Amino acid sequence: MNRQIVKLFAFIVVLFGILVGFTSYWSVFDAEALKEKDANKRPLFEQQQIPRGRILAADGTVIAKSMPKGKGANKRYVRRYPEGSLFGHPIGYSFVKYGDSEFEQFHNEDLIGEGSEFSSIVDELLGERQEGNDIVTNIDTEAQRVALTDLEEQGFGAVVALEPSTGAVKVMASNASFDPNRVPYEYSKLASDDVETPLLNRATQGRYPPGSTFKVVTAAAGLDSGTITPETTIDAPGTYEVEGTPLQNDFDEDFGSISLDTALTHSVNTWFGQLGQRLGNDTLFEYMERFGFNAKPAIDLPEEEVLPSGVYDFESETLLHASDPVDLARVAIGQERLLATPLQMAQVAAAVANGGKLMKPQIWKRVVDPDGRTVDTMDPSVYSDAISEKTAEELTTAMEGVVSEGTGTNAAIPGVPVAGKTGTAETPGNLACGGGENENQAWFIGFAPADDPKIAIAASVECTEQFGNDVAAPIFRDVAETILNEE
Repeated sequence: MNRQIVKLFAFIVVLFGILVGFTSYWSVFDAEALKEKDANKRPLFEQQQIPRGRILAADGTVIAKSMPKGKGANKRYVRRYPEGSLFGHPIGYSFVKYGDSEFEQFHNEDLIGEGSEFSSIVDELLGERQEGNDIVTNIDTEAQRVALTDLEEQGFGAVVALEPSTGAVKVMASNASFDPNRVPYEYSKLASDDVETPLLNRATQGRYPPGSTFKVVTAAAGLDSGTITPETTIDAPGTYEVEGTPLQNDFDEDFGSISLDTALTHSVNTWFGQLGQRLGNDTLFEYMERFGFNAKPAIDLPEEEVLPSGVYDFESETLLHASDPVDLARVAIGQERLLATPLQMAQVAAAVANGGKLMKPQIWKRVVDPDGRTVDTMDPSVYSDAISEKTAEELTTAMEGVVSEGTGTNAAIPGVPVAGKTGTAETPGNLACGGGENENQAWFIGFAPADDPKIAIAASVECTEQFGNDVAAPIFRDVAETILNEE
C-alpha cells in the first residue's frame, strides 16, 4: 500500500479516536456534571420521552404516575398525581419547566430507569425503549390522611411518624400543603406565597424552638453519662437566676427536691436547667449530636431541602458548637437559640423507642422494574448509638408518666401504654404568625406501645395560643391509633 495513504489512514484513525474519546467523556464520564447544570435542559426534555415510573404508597395507592400526551415523534409523558395534595410533601413534583423536587428529585435515576450511559447506548442499539422503575414507599396512606386532616384543623405545622426499628417513614405531612398537579399552572403563585409557603416542607425545612420536648435529650444525656440516676434528686425552686435573667417554672411553682420522673411528668424547668449546667457544654452537645442534631438527617430527600437542627447564631446563620458560649440552662429546656425540625424530634422519640439506636430515616421501601421484579429493597441502617438500652428503658418509664398523669394526657390511647413529652415554646412577635404576643409553637413527641414500640411520632403546630397537650398531643394520638389499628 502507498506509504502516504497509510499515513493518511493512520492520521484519520487517530482523529477518529480523539473524537470518540471526547464524545465518550462528555456523554459518559462527565454526564453527571452536565446534568447538574441548571442551564442544561436537555435531560429534562429527554425525560419527557420516557415513561417515568410510578410512586406508590405502602398499600399500593398510586401517588404519582406518567400519562402519554401526543402521538408518534411528538409523544411525551406528563406527570399526574391522583391523590392531589395528600402527598404533596414529601413526594414533590416533576415537570420539565419547573424541574423536580423532594422525593421525585432524589430518586430521579430510578424513576427514569437510568443505569449507566453505556447500558442506555446498548438499549438504543437493540431498539429497546427506556422505561422508569416504580418505587414503593413506606408511607401509610390512611395515617397520612389523618395527619394532614388534623393539621388543617389546627393551622400550619407538620407531623412525622417513623418505625423505630427500621427508620421507615410512615407519615410525613406538612400544612400548608400543595397539589402538585397545579404546579405547571400556578407555580409563580405557589412560590411567592410568603404566608402559607405551601412549597416548604415544614417537616424537614421548618425550624422551630422545640420547647420542653428537648428535655428528653437532656434527660438522656444525664442518665447515659452517669451525671444522674433515676433516683437522683435536684431542688427545683419556682425560679432561679441564670445569666442575669430568671428561669421559671409555670406559675413559679416550687417543686422542692424531686427526681427525674416527677421533673419530666410536670416538665419542671428549674430542674432541667440545673441538670443542663451539671452536664456542661461538651456532654450536652455530644448527646445532641448522637441524636442527630448539628447534621442534616440522612433521609432520601435532596440535601438542600433538609435542614439541620441545633443552636443557631442568627446573625451568621451558622450552627453553634460546644466551644461556643451559650446559655446552657435554657438550651437544656429547649429554649435559647435552639431550633429543631419535626423530623429531628421524631428521630429523638424513635431512638428512645428503639432501645437507644437511632435508625436512618427512609421514605422508599423497594424499587420494581417494568417487568414487575423487585430490583432493590430498603436496608435498615443504624445512624448512631444515641444511648444505652438501660438509659432508654429508664427514660421510657419517665415518659410514660407524662402521658398517664402529667402534661401529655391527651396523647393517651385506651388500652395502649404511651410514652411521650409535650412542648410549648412561646414565640411572641413571630412575624410568620402576624407578630402577635400570644403565639406558641406547640409540640408532642412520643411512641407507642411503650412496652413494644411500633411507631414514634413528632407533631408540631405553629402560631397557636394553645399548648402542646391541647393541639399536638391529639394529633399524635390519632395518627398512632390509625397505624396501630392496622397492625
